[in-house]
Amino acid sequence: MRIGALADRSGLSTQAIRYYESIELLDEPARTATGYREYDQAAVERLRFIRDAQASGLTLAEVQTLLAMKDSSISTCGHTLEFLDRHIAEIDQQMARLRTARDELVAMVERARDLDPASCTDPNRCQVIDAS
Repeated sequence: MRIGALADRSGLSTQAIRYYESIELLDEPARTATGYREYDQAAVERLRFIRDAQASGLTLAEVQTLLAMKDSSISTCGHTLEFLDRHIAEIDQQMARLRTARDELVAMVERARDLDPASCTDPNRCQVIDAS
């Protein structure tokens, strides 16, 4: 199949497919006599894996690691679990930072609601932001 059909079947754009070829996530396909790329069903499956792995939060570097292992017939379950665990920990850290930031913003809003705008006379600071 040509690249347009591959794009339709894999759910990726032709630009993404060419990019994945350029970074060697996808082998460069055989070419027809007229120079068109010719892909097989294995390319569809590989691209779907790449798409799904990225959708689950894996980076292209992690996907590349897993594909290299798969290409060498090495089980990837343990590595995939490590990658996913690490991403969960990163998300948990981000959520904690966001909760802290939210708490600070709520405190500022409460402070702003209690302030009299007429008392805001300092030209170098805002009482809402600078509580000192």
